[in-house]
Amino acid sequence: QVQLVESGGGLVQPGGSIRLSCEASGFVEDEYAVAWFREVPGKAREGLACFSTRIGVEYYEGSGQGRLTVDKGKSTVTLHLQMNDLDAADSAVYYCEASDEWGFSCRAIQESMYEDWGPGVQVTVSS
Repeated sequence: QVQLVESGGGLVQPGGSIRLSCEASGFVEDEYAVAWFREVPGKAREGLACFSTRIGVEYYEGSGQGRLTVDKGKSTVTLHLQMNDLDAADSAVYYCEASDEWGFSCRAIQESMYEDWGPGVQVTVSS
C-alpha cells in the first residue's frame, strides 16, 4: 500500500496563496501515478493536477487553479501544488491519491484507478 502524507492545508484570506504537498512512498511497481483532487459539498470530486512516470505532469481539463511541481526520488515522490489568488470557491477538502499500476496519462484515467488515498486536508478561504 502506498503511503500518502499530505500537508499544507489551513485557513487563508481571499487573494492569498497556499502550497499543498503530498509525499508518496511505498511504490512496488515501476509505473505509477499520483494526483491532487478536491471536493466541495454538492459537487463531484475535481481533479486538479497529476504526475505519472511515463508522461509527467498533467493538468485536468477545466482546472484553472494550481501549479504542480514534482520532487522525484528513488523510493518517494512529492507533489507540490501551489495555488495563488484564492477565493471562496477554492475552499474544499484536498486529497492526494495514488495508483501503483498506471504510469501513462494520469488525467485520462478514472478516479477508481487511484487505489490509495490520503485522509485529505482542509483548505478554507475566508476573512
